[in-house]
Amino acid sequence: MVEDRPADSTEDLVFRRGKLRKRDDPAIDMFREALANLGDAGSVKRILLELGRLYNPVTNGPILDPAARRRVVELLEAGQVDAARGVLEEQLSLYTRANQPGPRDG
Repeated sequence: MVEDRPADSTEDLVFRRGKLRKRDDPAIDMFREALANLGDAGSVKRILLELGRLYNPVTNGPILDPAARRRVVELLEAGQVDAARGVLEEQLSLYTRANQPGPRDG
């Protein structure tokens, strides 16, 4: 059975070892896990801390910067789950756009 799924920019193909392969990025999985567990602030804090420890070579910094992490935690602690979701979705979008291959100068 073929599944009809909407196109997802986080499932881009990447060129690895001479072949096109589906993008395999644990940071995206961690963002999704945090978004799925917004009701559990402790779990989200742990995930965000780990995302802050992961290095993004494209931006030469952490995948999730400390200011964004603090903002999400503050919003969750204030009970503003929708606002926290918005910040996380924005950070995920920034991460996936920054790590997509663009046109090369030639």
